[in-house]
Amino acid sequence: PSPTVTDEHAYALEISGDSMKPAYRDGDVIVVSPGAAIRKGDRVVVKTVSGEVMVKELRRRTQKVIELASLNPSHRDRTLDARDVEWIARIVWASQ
Repeated sequence: PSPTVTDEHAYALEISGDSMKPAYRDGDVIVVSPGAAIRKGDRVVVKTVSGEVMVKELRRRTQKVIELASLNPSHRDRTLDARDVEWIARIVWASQ
């Protein structure tokens, strides 16, 4: 069953890869809400200007940089220049 989501622009994505294991596994479905407020510690989907899409935990967001963490220690954390990020949206639900 899926959650009740009030954001009419929310959408579902399927996880590919293991950078966020154990929280999200390959094949899990997440619901992303572009209209939801984003705070430090939230799990987010980020799309870069170059087209890379990633699921990470938001560590810090300033006007200049966005710091993202992988839950799986075998994947590196990322620091992106804010100008290189096309959009960022909060994950509001995940299948398990």
